Amino acid sequence: MFTRLKTIFSSLLGGDGRGQGLSDEDILAEFRKRYHNFRLLLTANKKTLGIMSEMEQALRGQFVFGMSFVRSQATAASVNVFRIVKHLSEIAPGKYDSLFERLKDIQAQIAAVLDRQPHSEATELTLPLEAVGRETSDQVGSKMANLGDIMTRVGLPVPPGFAITSLAYYRFMNDTGLQDEINRLIQVVGSDDQAKLLPLCSQIQQMIVSAELPQSVADAITSAYKDLEAKTMPAVHVSMRSSALGEDALGQSFAGQFRSVLGVSPEDLLIAYKEIVASKYSPQAVTYRLAKGIPSEDVAMCVGCMAMIHARSGGVAYSRNPLSIRDDEVYIHSAWGLAKTVVDGAVSSDLFVVRRGDPPALVESHISLKDRLFVCDPVAGVCRNEEAGPLAGQPSLTDEEALELGRIAIALDKAYGEPLDIEWAMDESRRIFLLQCRPLQQMEAGRAERPESQFGKPLMSGGVTGSPGIAAGKVHPVRRDMDMLTFPEGGVLLCSEALPRWATLLGKASAVVSERGSSAGHLANVAREFGVPAIMGLTNAVAALSDKGVVTVDADGLGIYAGRVEALLALAPPRDTDQALHSPMHAILREVLDHIAPLSMLDPTAQEFAPENCKTLHDITRFCHEKSVVEMFRFGQDFHFSKRASKQLKYRVPMKWFFVNLDDGFVSDVKGKYVTMEQIACDPVHALWEGFVAVPWKGPPPVDAAGFMHIVAHSTVNRNIAHVDDEYAQGNYFMISNHYMCLSSRFGYHFCTVEALVDERENENYVSFQFKGGAAELDRRMRRARFVAEVLENYSFQVEMQGDEMRAMYAKGPMDVMLDRLRVVGYLLMHTRQIDMVMTNDALVNHYRQRFATEIGDILRESGEKHMSQVMREMA
Repeated sequence: MFTRLKTIFSSLLGGDGRGQGLSDEDILAEFRKRYHNFRLLLTANKKTLGIMSEMEQALRGQFVFGMSFVRSQATAASVNVFRIVKHLSEIAPGKYDSLFERLKDIQAQIAAVLDRQPHSEATELTLPLEAVGRETSDQVGSKMANLGDIMTRVGLPVPPGFAITSLAYYRFMNDTGLQDEINRLIQVVGSDDQAKLLPLCSQIQQMIVSAELPQSVADAITSAYKDLEAKTMPAVHVSMRSSALGEDALGQSFAGQFRSVLGVSPEDLLIAYKEIVASKYSPQAVTYRLAKGIPSEDVAMCVGCMAMIHARSGGVAYSRNPLSIRDDEVYIHSAWGLAKTVVDGAVSSDLFVVRRGDPPALVESHISLKDRLFVCDPVAGVCRNEEAGPLAGQPSLTDEEALELGRIAIALDKAYGEPLDIEWAMDESRRIFLLQCRPLQQMEAGRAERPESQFGKPLMSGGVTGSPGIAAGKVHPVRRDMDMLTFPEGGVLLCSEALPRWATLLGKASAVVSERGSSAGHLANVAREFGVPAIMGLTNAVAALSDKGVVTVDADGLGIYAGRVEALLALAPPRDTDQALHSPMHAILREVLDHIAPLSMLDPTAQEFAPENCKTLHDITRFCHEKSVVEMFRFGQDFHFSKRASKQLKYRVPMKWFFVNLDDGFVSDVKGKYVTMEQIACDPVHALWEGFVAVPWKGPPPVDAAGFMHIVAHSTVNRNIAHVDDEYAQGNYFMISNHYMCLSSRFGYHFCTVEALVDERENENYVSFQFKGGAAELDRRMRRARFVAEVLENYSFQVEMQGDEMRAMYAKGPMDVMLDRLRVVGYLLMHTRQIDMVMTNDALVNHYRQRFATEIGDILRESGEKHMSQVMREMA
């Protein structure tokens, strides 16, 4: 190795430095250049580890993210690893150039995941409703596929119409360059940032609406419309609804998040299509998609176009109770006019309950005050809210009509074998048409009767349960879009109407209270998907609650209490957070991270520790870090440059410790091959060392037979561990300056890296500690890494875990605090050796936990007393 290094340096500098007449100044200049690159390499290394840490946090569901996050983080990791390789190349020219090729291969693998392009299964730009069924849902979206299936297979009435397919969407977005420009904007602005979401969405929607449709798409829509005219009547007005791929799936309904346009005339057909496509980028749709972890690329916007039904009444029918999995009765919500007032939560709807049987029976009717109705003029096509007048208090369905809807819901439930959410309309001739049908998610019953004195007197009670559960938070009234910008994390969303666009806030909201609406509205539907408790139809809630501060919302007991009622909150079921971790977005991030985060390059002395074996960016990072230290260490030896040659520590600890002085790490020039701790002028090293030697190691823990056999077996089969004949494999080496240290160390079977910068500029200070490996099997190694992590977390380190690897960081603190953290790390270096062997012994683990706490406490107390004494002396 020495000969090889010498050859390389000779090639670089024309032979041995001194042999070619290079002065100490020339060699010093070369050393400084390499030291500069070494520091830059470490900076890039630190950034890379930070990026990996953030990506792993996202994978664990600690925050919401989208494709722009995945792309930007993957790019940043890739760029920083390129810098690491480049700086290593400057430190050791020509020696590790093969890393560039390896990096290029890994970058290509990451790009293949990120650039996976969706494609359409559709071969036609439009399809008549008679030609679609559930088997064509990947061409026309589930909404239109379901309606086509109901029309052709089940034989129930659906308005005639056609679907504009995913092929038309891709042609529109790609042929016009819209998709590239939208991707660029999202990447630049970052749609994951809620504060920037509103203007970004507005800009993108405007771009889509202003763009020209490809002629082929425009012609196809126009042609399909003419066919529809032939089936119905000339100039027939239509309703146009979103039918995006992925929409209307179980637990992923997108209810009310995309736009529907009603009463569309032939002249407005194309602009309405573009408005619906643009609604993919509405703030509520983007927020919903992010919260559900659905990549934008997976949501191709298909559109359904059906003859307009001029409804006498309309609403939603649930084939079973959405709020109780044990209730199979049919729940029909109904209002005057179109169903829009029901799904938008603009009015409190009538409720009819139909019990299954032969024949089915109407068992409940609740008639609400429906003061508004939504209608579309059959000639002008203008749609508007109107006062209901005398109709307001009258039933919007007769008993027989409600029974007929019940029979339809039961038939559909039976045909598809699952609970269903069905939107319907009844025209002036009392004919029922089905407008939408999607799977219904049922929940455990949350309804509960609360005795009056159990939790005190509520501020308000009543309404209906929109989404079950109990939660507390500060009341935040939302009357307009601007109110959304100030909505606090964990706030209680208080509104007059349960508008679908308020769903943007459900990721932040702890609960929802609305004066209008019902459990059939879109907001209630999405609240159930997000597990946010909601009370709907609570009259005068806005006036009564707006200034009440923190309240507890009991959606199960239909009560709202002042302050946090802990006894009531204790009854709340835990929110399901695991579901989000299995989203499509998490799957993409997990796939990308597979090329970035796993670390397989462990032992620098192993034959496999070579560029061609780097499988991930982390492997390259680890390889470069190790080799950069080695190259810096050997500089002094190779150039016979005594000031920078490595020195072995002369100390009673039976381990080899080598130091290379990067700048001002020694008190003075050190002659010979040894250095004493007193000659070292690096504060971080002294602190680490104090922790290291403060308590003598009592030897390995008592290992049982199984543990012993694991050591033997692991040592035998792990080539990384068995190969220890290199001088650096048996030693531990520091690179130091006055305020900086970097330690690469192998303690028996595990590997550690400690890096620290500690000086008066506390905002730049940091201590990082990386720990991996061991002699035991993986489970015990993981337990030890977790044990070490717990100890460090007690001292406010930020810790990341992956398998048996632990990465910890403490940053930005005053010198005395930073040095104390190094004492903690020093103690752990000494005393965590081989305890992985006993990690399945709970009694011993508790013993170590208590012992570590006591001994570390003593070390820090002693250092604190010394520090105070020094301060007192200086003041004196």
